Amino acid sequence: MPITRDEVAHLARLSRLALTDEELDHFAAQLEVIISAVARVQEVTAEGIPPTSHAVPLTNVFRPDVVVPPLGAAAALAAAPAVEEQRFRVPRILTEG
Repeated sequence: MPITRDEVAHLARLSRLALTDEELDHFAAQLEVIISAVARVQEVTAEGIPPTSHAVPLTNVFRPDVVVPPLGAAAALAAAPAVEEQRFRVPRILTEG
């Protein structure tokens, strides 16, 4: 059953679109092609095929979470090139203005 101009005009009104007569004809033809393509897809027999969210199986590539004690401030600062008042000492990059 082909899509009519009146049906496209009705959809345009519902969508609050102002379409010209040429656009109504053009969109009617396009909608007919889209609807026939969807109908062809629905004809495919998918019996026995489980629904999936992905085309290929997903594999978790992350390692399992393992609780380990934190490094601690003393151990972290032990490897620092410069320490001042229990903090990393870094070169000044901003000047006071």
